Amino acid sequence: MNLISGIFVYFLIWWTILFAVLPWGNAPETMPGSGHAPGAPAKPRIKLKFIATSGIAAIIWVLIFSLIKLDIISFHDIATAMMREDGLK
Repeated sequence: MNLISGIFVYFLIWWTILFAVLPWGNAPETMPGSGHAPGAPAKPRIKLKFIATSGIAAIIWVLIFSLIKLDIISFHDIATAMMREDGLK
């Protein structure tokens, strides 16, 4: 995995994890003020959620990177097998 691939994979993991982390600990305002959405969270804690997302994504990225570098997962072999099944090679 080169630098660009690594960054791209990290971004995809980060984005997926973000949507899993966003609902954590959200509770709506009990008495929303005028102009506020009734379902908006009272304390969204976005900074904390971004930090948690970054940490979780880093752990998952290291796991994926290790699997690829240790040749436990070989995307080249998978692609070659898929091409053979399709009769392309």
